[in-house]
Amino acid sequence: MANRLAQLLTFWRPPNEALPFTVLFKKFQSILERNNLILELMADMGDKLGGEYIFDGHYIAEAAEKLGDQVFKLISDYSILNQHQNADLFVAFERIRYAIQEELAGHHILTGGGPVAELTEIGCEQSELAGAKMATLGEIRRRLELPVPDGFVITTRTFFDFFQRNNLFDRTETAARLWQEQALDDLRQLSEEMQQRILAAAMPRRLSQQILAAFDALAKRQHNRKLKVALRSSAWGEDGSSSFAGQYRSLLNLGRDELIDAYRQVVASAYGIEAWRYRLGKGFLENETAMAVGCQAMVQGLVSGVLHTYAPQAAEGAMLVNAVWGLCAPVVQGDASTDTILLDRRPPYPPLGVTVADKPRQLVQAEDGGTRWQELPAVLRKSVSMNPAQMEELARAAMSIERYYKRPQEIEWTFDRDGRLVILQSRPLRIHVEAVAGQGITEATRDAEIVFSGRGFVAQQGIAVGKVFLVENDRDLAAFPHGAILLSRYTSPRYSAVMPIAQGIVTDVGSPTGHMATLAREYRVPTVVNAEIATSLLKTGDEITLDATQNIVYRGNIGALDRFELIEEEVFEDSYEYRLLGRLLKLISPLHLLDPQGEDFTSAACRSYHDITRYIHEKAVEELIHLSEKQGARSLSAPKRLTTELPLGLMVIDGGGGTTCPPESPAIAPEQIVCLPLKELLEGMGGMGMWCTEPVAVDLSSFMSSFTRTFSATMARPEEIGRNLVVVLDHYMNINMRLGYHFTIVDAYIAEKINDNYIYFRFLGGVTEFIRRSRRATFIARVLAHYDFLVEIHGDLVVGRLKKLSQQRMARRMRMLGGLVGYTRQLDARMHTDRDVDHHVELFLQTMQACLGE
Repeated sequence: MANRLAQLLTFWRPPNEALPFTVLFKKFQSILERNNLILELMADMGDKLGGEYIFDGHYIAEAAEKLGDQVFKLISDYSILNQHQNADLFVAFERIRYAIQEELAGHHILTGGGPVAELTEIGCEQSELAGAKMATLGEIRRRLELPVPDGFVITTRTFFDFFQRNNLFDRTETAARLWQEQALDDLRQLSEEMQQRILAAAMPRRLSQQILAAFDALAKRQHNRKLKVALRSSAWGEDGSSSFAGQYRSLLNLGRDELIDAYRQVVASAYGIEAWRYRLGKGFLENETAMAVGCQAMVQGLVSGVLHTYAPQAAEGAMLVNAVWGLCAPVVQGDASTDTILLDRRPPYPPLGVTVADKPRQLVQAEDGGTRWQELPAVLRKSVSMNPAQMEELARAAMSIERYYKRPQEIEWTFDRDGRLVILQSRPLRIHVEAVAGQGITEATRDAEIVFSGRGFVAQQGIAVGKVFLVENDRDLAAFPHGAILLSRYTSPRYSAVMPIAQGIVTDVGSPTGHMATLAREYRVPTVVNAEIATSLLKTGDEITLDATQNIVYRGNIGALDRFELIEEEVFEDSYEYRLLGRLLKLISPLHLLDPQGEDFTSAACRSYHDITRYIHEKAVEELIHLSEKQGARSLSAPKRLTTELPLGLMVIDGGGGTTCPPESPAIAPEQIVCLPLKELLEGMGGMGMWCTEPVAVDLSSFMSSFTRTFSATMARPEEIGRNLVVVLDHYMNINMRLGYHFTIVDAYIAEKINDNYIYFRFLGGVTEFIRRSRRATFIARVLAHYDFLVEIHGDLVVGRLKKLSQQRMARRMRMLGGLVGYTRQLDARMHTDRDVDHHVELFLQTMQACLGE
């Protein structure tokens, strides 16, 4: 890998002399094109993983190669644009590419993590390290804030280290051949041999010390020197698309001295004959086998059981609960009669039926370790094991887990001696489609009210039922409730923070190949983007059914659609190709760089191809703005004066295709402007009656204070004063204007491809005292926010950013900006009170509505 990296950095060297602006702009355009292609490739791979399309290993290898090639070229283009080697980006790329190549070669790669990990540190992103079962528990604890038994995970890194130190992999590869040849006796003999070797193998001292140290830390947290723990299997693939239910061992009520031997027993169970046959029958290869082991403090269960969040065989719209006194193991193993309780899936989850079983005994912890059966008194034998409050609490937690994972769940649970609910395990519940035959999907939607249909683009298919929650700012995002449908005017990768708890997403603007859409596919959140009218028709609290398969939004709860979506099966989840593509997408699709203004938005922080793409796209725009301001005016053709009735003093520099003006002409007429952003900006300035020409009285002391503040030494150079410049190409514009005593910068790229489009707007200065300049800044910020800009405001400085609207909508916003610049020229002097801000916002928006139709 080091040699490969050296070759990469040798491949490109920054030129000795600065490249012409036109060359650098072409590199910027190449970055935009590659960005789109990369997002499209990622979207296609995500769609394949959704089970809608058939694919094979050749598709996976070819898609990975195309993607890697484009990401490498993207970094190279950016290196030319910003004139740096960008070593951190090349290092990140090579690390990811190497891991992908190893996966394709059948060599599973673990990135990060140590031999032991605390459960508080584990989430779904650590499933390769902790196994699906423990990753799920960590996620339930961290994301849903539901109680799970405290503990730690002996990771798959320990498993590989243990196996490699004892040469335990040397025979496992023969299992696939024996299975294909149906040599089951030989496979059974291999199974027995493997288990004996594992149980007799030496645990490396370093690993033993770390495991026992983690146990001691757990005992200290529990304030229990005689702590007893449960060891639970958490293998790759377990509790995923294949449940592996009952195939691996779990051991209960163990002390410190038993820990290492118990670990060997759990690991050895991965090679028991039934587990091995199950794994081979499901098509798992030996390089997909690894065992993490969860070590958790024992919970003294008062009443325990298993809940199915969706049980159509038992009753329509019901949850099924089986419960016993004592520990949960008898329910899972089928060793005892259980109470059967049906709960409504709708709040407040009332019981629909209770059947009480005769329960003569319960399983409890034994004082000297392990478990034992205990006889129950007669009063408890035929008493229902749960009270109504416990039923409601369990149902609420179960539905929260189901909403989070977007699938019905099988949940093991217990109420401890203090009456606290504890989640022991949760796995997807597989239900066959036949279970809902005849439910009348078409009939259920025939008379339903349609809010809108066929608007925008489906980014992720699925059904979402819930109440709408409008997100307009970070405060709304922080307050987003579990199970709501996110409604917003614009898309943002920041919404990934609530995707695990969101039922669905609907936005007015956006692209199905944008960053947020990629994240929605990763989280499998039903999503429609660019619906345009959603926020005008829906509001917070509205209950809707989002059918993101047919692209229809219904008013109210269409339960039949919801139930059908819950039982719909993924077609290829059990195939090796499906699992391989899923592992590759974990290296490709996750987006960790969410906030371009955040401290962690750095090239060194890139951990996926998506991170690299997002970073370069954001930084390329910044670099182009910088180049346009610093280099464009010097390296392009001679500036030409724009002839207009407005007192702009604007000099136009054509970088290529931005005007039809002859090269020898000293001036440009407005009708010779081809550049779309500039055409619309000028139309907004002069064509809508927004240009203020009336003189306004200004306080002299305010004027001098603002004058000395605004004209710094840098800005007061003779060549800068009175010169307004705009660099144009056919789809690009960078304009720097000084109008009076304030400054405006607009950088925009508007073309047909929605992912390329952006506008950067910056406004600063004024001639009045600070309070009046701040009022004008507030006015501008509110107008920008109304038109979908993400806005920052610092005193009298306003920065607005807008991305990924259609060409037509971006053009209208450029026209609005022209009107805004004209309207606000002397607006600070007219704002005497804060109420004036409200008045002018309303007046401006009304005028824009009449002029633009929005």
